[in-house]
Amino acid sequence: MSLHKTDKIRKRVRSDRNWGDGVTEDAKNLSSLDQQAFSALAEPYRRELQVHCYRMMGCVQDAEDMVQEMYLRAWRRRDTLADRQALRAWLYRIATNVCLDALDKQARRAVPVTYQPVSTLAEPIPPSIMESIWLEPYPDDWLVTSDDSPEQYLTTREDIALAFIAALHLLPPRQRAVLILRDVLNWPAREVASLLETSEAAVKSALHRARSTMAQQNAAAASELDDVAQDKLEAYVQAWETADIDGLLRLLKADATFSMPPIPSWYRGHDDIRTLTSRTVFSGEAKGRWHLLPTRANRQLAFGLYRQSDEPGAYIAYGIQVLTLDDGLIADITTFRNPALCGRFGLPMTDHSV
Repeated sequence: MSLHKTDKIRKRVRSDRNWGDGVTEDAKNLSSLDQQAFSALAEPYRRELQVHCYRMMGCVQDAEDMVQEMYLRAWRRRDTLADRQALRAWLYRIATNVCLDALDKQARRAVPVTYQPVSTLAEPIPPSIMESIWLEPYPDDWLVTSDDSPEQYLTTREDIALAFIAALHLLPPRQRAVLILRDVLNWPAREVASLLETSEAAVKSALHRARSTMAQQNAAAASELDDVAQDKLEAYVQAWETADIDGLLRLLKADATFSMPPIPSWYRGHDDIRTLTSRTVFSGEAKGRWHLLPTRANRQLAFGLYRQSDEPGAYIAYGIQVLTLDDGLIADITTFRNPALCGRFGLPMTDHSV
């Protein structure tokens, strides 16, 4: 994947050169608006701004919180917007700064494959790390699509894939902001420099370093779901629900990776995945232990993962499982062991459909 451009056409954010340059007639009109009228102007951008904040923060809840704070700041500072036509760019400026302020106080987020080196089964499986250091998947239903306003940024697979988000979070926050604004949103360097209160030369230097880091991570987008035959997807579900380890391995690339945050360890290759799953998720009498409900996350195939409960016929939410596909096979399985994520994806907390 080229990290400089994608093959999708995105509208460029309008230049906002007059931001804060005195009070114009537009600014006077905005300052006279009540909160409901101001919200009517700004609210159409909520979905794309939340995606922007997710890229910056790596967490759905944090993204929601940043957008709420952004709207509060925008309302309080509405008289500083000199040109109503620049509203969208102005909101992005505020959202970016809200995120940067928050990131000053937070540790970077990761998935296990970017958190530590590959694990071996000669070592015991480490305990979960429950601190807020893990990236979260993002529901496809919350992304900007071609059905939304054409003025919004279409969220493409290349700029929301889990591997891309994980690579972004290896960057320092300001480098992350530069790369998102320049390579995803196509902002001119001078506008990024204005937002970050730095020089164009500094922006270009930060972008060069950010692109270098991203390239080293080989953050290629996942294959399209259409590239994977439906029978393979059904076989994947059946393998989990019947504890068929051999069936699961037939669907994986030879160097596939497997992780289950908040456990920090991750494993690579058929042999280790076979041993790991036989000791953990498929240990003992595992047939019927798991149930999967299909969903989509980060423009990738995903499942709500449910574990059998003591109540007959009931399965309780366990987390969200995101698959990265490559050439018709599964290259990565990341299971986010957080039951609350199922609710965010519009899935039930308890499922009786089996």
